[in-house]
Amino acid sequence: MSSMAWPVKLVFRKADGVLHAEFDDGRSGTVSYKRLREQSPSAAVRGHGGGPPPPQAPVPDDITVLRADPVGRYALRIVFSDGHDSGLYNWDLIRQLTVGEDAVTA
Repeated sequence: MSSMAWPVKLVFRKADGVLHAEFDDGRSGTVSYKRLREQSPSAAVRGHGGGPPPPQAPVPDDITVLRADPVGRYALRIVFSDGHDSGLYNWDLIRQLTVGEDAVTA
């Protein structure tokens, strides 16, 4: 595993519908709740094994995060308003979605 920047601040901004993340290397960024849900690392979204991912229902634009629970020191389990709660979002994925190559900038 490569050395990764550690999150120093995570803020769920309900009014904006985004997760804001700041990392110990000074980088920061945001990701929408909708994109977080679409990019869930769960088997229900990604599929089991090496096959193609299963078809997914569209994620509503107004999806919200009900809560986020820490999983050890390496991830968050995010509970969404559509009931989805099975993905473990590790720090690498959160960084990728907020400030990495996969980040969506406005």
